[in-house]
Amino acid sequence: MNAMADSRARTSTGVPWLVAEVVLVLATIPTFILAIADESIPLLVVAGIGTLVAVIVAIGFYMLQPNQAGVITLFGDYRGTDRTPGLRFANPLYKKDKVSLRVRNFTTETSKVNDANGNPINIAAVVVWKVVDTARAVFGVDDYTNYVHIQSESAVRHLARSYPYDSFDDEEATTLIGDTEMVNRDLLTELQDRAEEAGVEIVEARLTDLAYAPEIAEAMLRRQQASAIVAARAKIVEGAVLMVHDAIERLENGTDDHDSIPLDADRKATFASNLMTVIASDQPTNPVVNVGTLNR
Repeated sequence: MNAMADSRARTSTGVPWLVAEVVLVLATIPTFILAIADESIPLLVVAGIGTLVAVIVAIGFYMLQPNQAGVITLFGDYRGTDRTPGLRFANPLYKKDKVSLRVRNFTTETSKVNDANGNPINIAAVVVWKVVDTARAVFGVDDYTNYVHIQSESAVRHLARSYPYDSFDDEEATTLIGDTEMVNRDLLTELQDRAEEAGVEIVEARLTDLAYAPEIAEAMLRRQQASAIVAARAKIVEGAVLMVHDAIERLENGTDDHDSIPLDADRKATFASNLMTVIASDQPTNPVVNVGTLNR
């Protein structure tokens, strides 16, 4: 980790210096005219010195917009950061590098990556970030904007390999498609760890593009449909068993002893089989009316 930390630069507002600069220029112009008219060497020297001072003072001016900072260095030595917007003035020998503190965002390129189960998926994310430590942003990395973009691409790829896209066997497993809040939180945490070196704060990170790769998308869709059908049928059968059990119990108990219908084991099995067929079948049932005995 870069030990250099953000500090405040010794600068001042530029308005008083601007007034002094205007006065100096206004005084230098007539001095030059008089020196030429009188052919006075001393006045010419004074006018030359005034012009030189005006040029040097002019070099010390710089302008900062809101949410913009100026990183001040002197012959390569970091002297602090100025965050005050407006017309500013500093030592003319200082170098002023402007750094935007505004919130920025970008979307990573959609990448094809294998998830935790080895299935190829397409994944992308949007990253919202801003510079909070100008010293690290300028001196900690070579190009902090490019650094954030590359690290974001790497973090998204690493995230995709850490979780399965979906889980058909383990409902408790964390998946990319089923646990978006947790996945986005993990992505934000990993990105912040990577961006710390560049003095950047990750404001938000979330997946925007997530799908199976085209070569397996159709097969996975069929698998999802099959799993959904199996789960639905299991739920129907579970409900049908409870309904049949309740129906048999109600028939045998009745409302009182006079309207109860006692059933032996064979009749219970037949009744349960027929009722399960009616309830659990995915096709309309056609009743068969038995006008003979129960066993025919």
